Amino acid sequence: MNQKFTPTLRQLRAFAAVYQLRKLSAAAEQLSLTQSTGSVLIRQIEQGLGARLFDRTTRSLAPTQAAREAIVVAERVLRDVDSLGEGLRDLTGLRRGRVCLAVTPTLAEILLPRVVRAFGALHPEIRVVIDDCAPDQFVSRVLGEHVDFGIGTPERAGADVATETLVRDQLALVCRRDHPLAARRQVRWVDLAGHPIITVRPGYGIRPLIDSTAARAGVRLEVVNEVSFLSTALWMTSAGLGASIMPSAFAAGSSDPALVVKTLAVPRVSRDISVVTRRGLSLSPAGQRFIDVMRAELGRAAAQAK
Repeated sequence: MNQKFTPTLRQLRAFAAVYQLRKLSAAAEQLSLTQSTGSVLIRQIEQGLGARLFDRTTRSLAPTQAAREAIVVAERVLRDVDSLGEGLRDLTGLRRGRVCLAVTPTLAEILLPRVVRAFGALHPEIRVVIDDCAPDQFVSRVLGEHVDFGIGTPERAGADVATETLVRDQLALVCRRDHPLAARRQVRWVDLAGHPIITVRPGYGIRPLIDSTAARAGVRLEVVNEVSFLSTALWMTSAGLGASIMPSAFAAGSSDPALVVKTLAVPRVSRDISVVTRRGLSLSPAGQRFIDVMRAELGRAAAQAK
């Protein structure tokens, strides 16, 4: 026996077919081979193993004791290979699998409900796992491969992170319809001076961007309330506690008729929402499909909003 010999899948399939059918011609036909090719494959595996696998009789091939022992292992290997192939076909064919993504609770509330519903209707056997993390944990969840990808705006992405724009977004002012700035055609950052403002707490999410932009515009914001969740800022604004500064994508999701949304200008601050992945890693078919569905649903929502 050749100690380095490892039979190929082609040789194992030929051996199993001859063992089951007892005829080389029938086995070759089943495997779509010529009879001479089938004969070569059996001879190769016999030479590699150093043992005869079949004795020729008048009408068929009779398995030897070596063949009866080898078939148990061969069929197990072939079952495992076939199972692997079927599993991979299920994954690539989106018949099963899992999608795990990181997203902040605020952004998840804006973007994901209709996307998850649409994806679930198209691919009910694929499990969607949402890792709703804090903004300062977002990038680490992606880099640590706890998730397949993230959805958000990484403040400090770094060289190991790749981003692809999903939604174009800008900072906006949300106020009641009876607010002094509600009737303005354009609201500038300097116009915020003297007005009570609600925004997220210092160092959290968009707050550094708000503070730096206000400083650049030469305005001192009168922050009267600092919150952890933008949904809290919305009801506070609706209750008359002050106007809120937040991404326009979240502001547009409010169904409160008492509120208006004004994009802040001079400067106009872009804060795009992106698909965030670890650089150099490919998405699974299920992950890529989820992103495709998300793009389609967000595009549909934007068209309906016009």
